Amino acid sequence: MVEQIEIETSDGIAEAYLARPEGEPKGGVLVYMDAIGLRPQLAEMVERVASWGYVVLAPNAFYRDGSVAELAPTADLRDPVARDAFFADGAMARVRSLTVARLAVDISAYVQTLRSYVSGPLATHGYCMGARIAVRTAGRFPDEFVAVGGFHGGGLATTDEASPHTCIAGTRAEYYFGHADHDRSMTPENVAELGRALDEAGVVSTNHIYPDAPHGYTMADTSSYQEAGAERHFADLEALYARTMA
Repeated sequence: MVEQIEIETSDGIAEAYLARPEGEPKGGVLVYMDAIGLRPQLAEMVERVASWGYVVLAPNAFYRDGSVAELAPTADLRDPVARDAFFADGAMARVRSLTVARLAVDISAYVQTLRSYVSGPLATHGYCMGARIAVRTAGRFPDEFVAVGGFHGGGLATTDEASPHTCIAGTRAEYYFGHADHDRSMTPENVAELGRALDEAGVVSTNHIYPDAPHGYTMADTSSYQEAGAERHFADLEALYARTMA
């Protein structure tokens, strides 16, 4: 069962999905949404991760812009035209509004909330823009997080001095990245730069491009869905958490 809770931050109230396993949890997982936001698809994914034995929290990262209901898509995003229209109608502006300073406020509140439900090890993963937030979360709490996953993430390694990949140094998590193929927001050169940061940090890592997987391949409610990539991501993610939160 997935319930919706509220997280209090200094900038307002963020709704979040919370899912708990049937037995004693093996740890806690922060899941960061893609640019489309919290919706039934994310609830299903959160519930699946919880079934592996973890308390799972997925916050509405766009809470400053509106509630989950207010920001939810009203069209069927399995239609490519509808998906494109959704992104053209404010979604990317919301993504750009998540500055490093705002995320510093939010991440602390999310971690504190997850900690109130679980005392074991913590892990985090994210989709699209959420992959960047997952990396920043481990960077902000390097002693708390044992695993980080990112799937079809964009902008993970840029020339910006505050690029997410600069947060990896000093962390102790194991990292797993499943990149989209031919992704303009995460080119092979960007993937290589991310790989160098992982190597220099001395962390255990996997940094793969999933063959033929488009950006957004995990999301079954959009036209970008690729079943092979989505199921591979679940298998790889479950294995990551099993070996780091055993």
